Amino acid sequence: MRFGVMAGSCVLAFAVVGISAQSTPGCSDLKLVPAPRECKAVKSVELGGGGVRVVAGSNSEDQFAAKDLEQSLKDRGFAAGKAGGAVVRFERVSGERAKQISDSLEEAYEIAPVGGRELVVRAGTSAGIFYGAQTVKQLVRGTGKDAVLLVPTIRDWPAMAHRGLSDDWSRGPIPNMDFMKREIRTLAAYKYNIFSPYFEHTFAYASTPVAAFPGGSMTPAEGKELVEYAAKYHITIIPEQEAFGHLHHVLKFEEYAKLSETPHGEVLAPGDPGSLPQIGEWFSELAKVFPGPYAHIGADETQQLGLGRTHDEVAQQGLGKVYLAFLGKIHEQLAPLHKQLLFWGDIAENSPELVGTLPKDMIAVSWHYDNRPDFTKNLEPFLKSGLETWVAPGVNNWNRVYPDNNEALGNIKNFVRDGQKLGAKGMLNTDWNDDGEGIYDANWFGLLFGGAAAWQQGESSAENFTAAYGQAFHGDPTGKVSEAQQELMAAHSVLRKVDLEDAEDRYFWADPYSPDGREIAAKLMPVVSDYRLHVEKAITLLAQARAAGKLENQEALDAMELGARRMDFIGSKFQFAQECADLYAKAQAIAASGDKNRWEEVGETMYIIGSNNGKFEDIRDGYAQLGQLYKEAWLRDNRPYWLSVNMARYDRAAQLWVDRSMKWQSVIHHWHETHSLPSADQVGLVGGSAK
Repeated sequence: MRFGVMAGSCVLAFAVVGISAQSTPGCSDLKLVPAPRECKAVKSVELGGGGVRVVAGSNSEDQFAAKDLEQSLKDRGFAAGKAGGAVVRFERVSGERAKQISDSLEEAYEIAPVGGRELVVRAGTSAGIFYGAQTVKQLVRGTGKDAVLLVPTIRDWPAMAHRGLSDDWSRGPIPNMDFMKREIRTLAAYKYNIFSPYFEHTFAYASTPVAAFPGGSMTPAEGKELVEYAAKYHITIIPEQEAFGHLHHVLKFEEYAKLSETPHGEVLAPGDPGSLPQIGEWFSELAKVFPGPYAHIGADETQQLGLGRTHDEVAQQGLGKVYLAFLGKIHEQLAPLHKQLLFWGDIAENSPELVGTLPKDMIAVSWHYDNRPDFTKNLEPFLKSGLETWVAPGVNNWNRVYPDNNEALGNIKNFVRDGQKLGAKGMLNTDWNDDGEGIYDANWFGLLFGGAAAWQQGESSAENFTAAYGQAFHGDPTGKVSEAQQELMAAHSVLRKVDLEDAEDRYFWADPYSPDGREIAAKLMPVVSDYRLHVEKAITLLAQARAAGKLENQEALDAMELGARRMDFIGSKFQFAQECADLYAKAQAIAASGDKNRWEEVGETMYIIGSNNGKFEDIRDGYAQLGQLYKEAWLRDNRPYWLSVNMARYDRAAQLWVDRSMKWQSVIHHWHETHSLPSADQVGLVGGSAK
């Protein structure tokens, strides 16, 4: 018998005898991510010290899911695997019984109570059992004597068959193996089934060894290890190797420069006789490491095409025709590998009349990262041509000290909704590290929403997800982690209202006294207090949530706090710089008045600007202290490769204010010796006003 409610939502259908409404949430209050498609009722089993025992059949994949569930509970401090506790039983079903769960998708499962202290996960496949087990992880709540196992009656299956992440491994940070495995486990726990590492020059190819910097690339052995690891978690790895554009870090080497459209550029020349064989060598090597049915050839943002060796060809035939013809040749070159090829759709989207010339077994991945209300026009060229199509939203982490989740959630919600409506078969959520500074653990909020939106049917609620996030990902019953995310989103909104693009990295690094800094300050200063109060409230809420009890995924909380503190520093730096300029203007006015009775006031003002506790030193300390926290976060997620580039920026920024502080002592000395002050321009303090 099927029981139904609207997809992605839950309703409480009947009460459970002996369970009060106060102690047991209804379906609408479960705070599960993703939200199950159908939910009927919720029962609560007190665990006490008995914990949970997981019982699986003889299938090795189901036994792995059982061990994974038990280990997850142990890691969270719950007893697991012992007799006497509540029982979670995995049950394989087949035939008509499997069709009752879902007659179309292999990943479907159901959860139901059995007896007084038992929950059963039923599914027709190992994937269904696994995803049911992931939901069970979120149903164990509380701590110690207050620990409970919530037992809803659920039937669940995904809206989109392919739910993946494209993970940027080519713009600075290269994750270490510990993080990669934690990332795979976490994505699987929230029902992702595809992982796509993004390579430009960061896979250690035998065919192009010069391009792979030591310590900054994935080796074939590491790739094979990750494939084997991911398979246990029902995740297929789709390697992406850029095969057209984004290849500067290969083409800058003289050995490969002959393949470039422009001298040492970033786009392969389609007409060069060596381009296709080189692509073939890359993907042949990848196929030996990643045996899945797909490969991603990238081919986005080929802006240099037609600016060099193909200038005449593009002028005669048009950019779209030259571009799409080369994609067809890549398809032909890679045909012996028997892979279905994904490609980014941005260039082809501009030539909708030609999209139909592409081989019909290619998969168009349409990427757009803005929060627009409708993406229909972006998807129609591919879907109307008969190409399988996936949508690619983004977590809006690039060039920011912390992701702008207002933009990310709106983009993901609308793009995935329209993709489902129009028949797209998959979602490939994206993160990018254009700035080279990204901390992967800062991205989980947007990543989890992407997974939820692709699993759930129709338009997912960003509000419901945000309310559920803290409980579902961090085990936070207080709601404060979710509130902290909302405060950071509010801070981003404050910046957008004054035409500042989120909390960008350039605001963090800008010298407030530079022309660029003064331009930023003119927009920021009217709202800086409101902005900082939101960010500091987020830091406080995180501290309160942590103090209330042990939380899960601490690395993401650390990254969130680091992001918040960097956001706050943007505000304080510009505030302090303006205050210093204003103080100096005031001191100049007093000095010019000739009032000797106020000379001591001038001296004290000078010390406020720069001394042991001066504002110059506050900015110096901010860069130095945040640099240390950043280094720790980087090394937790990443290999040392590229870290020195980013730390050089922290060191340089701190040194700027060390130098200003030291020079300021001469200004103070000059005042005490002469009771006169140089101009503001002479001491580098601009933009002040005597108040």
